[in-house]
Amino acid sequence: MAHVRRMPRCPWAAREPNTTYHDKEWGVPVHDDRKLFEFLILEGAQAGLSWTTILNKRENYRKAFDGFRPEKIARYGARDVKRLLSDAGIVRNRLKIAAAIQNAKMFNAVRKEFSSFDAYLWSFVGGKPIQNRRRRMADVPARTPESDAMSRDLLRRGFKFVGSTICYALMQATGMVNDHLVSCPRYAKTRSLG
Repeated sequence: MAHVRRMPRCPWAAREPNTTYHDKEWGVPVHDDRKLFEFLILEGAQAGLSWTTILNKRENYRKAFDGFRPEKIARYGARDVKRLLSDAGIVRNRLKIAAAIQNAKMFNAVRKEFSSFDAYLWSFVGGKPIQNRRRRMADVPARTPESDAMSRDLLRRGFKFVGSTICYALMQATGMVNDHLVSCPRYAKTRSLG
């Protein structure tokens, strides 16, 4: 019996919860406004921390932030902030919590202007995924001209925790760019989804 050699995953996905996230979500094009908002909040929460930490807290975030419903989060007041600051299941950072609330308000404004948050975000990549051909993790940048443009515009509109590196991570997570290594079995699969 011949031994079939499995193509290796992207190296960052060697352990759970990263493996499942990599194999099922990362790089898959997302066009659902609520899901895009969820990633915006989670990527901002991740600033200065590991993505593994955020993945481990993701379900807690969904509960704490009302299923990432921006229309509800936009109405959060002092009592909600206090509740979130005492929730050990999320990152208890006052600035990140305030940013999530602010971003929900700005999300609603963008959705009114562009008819969907999806149409707005995807405009930074021309409406379809950028198909990169990265061979090594060292080839994957932390930011690009597209993420720089997205960050500038989000900041101009009043969003918080949306620096270029956070925007690029958002673009990778939601399939706006395909940054699976070409040696990864998910590369061709996500490429076919674009």
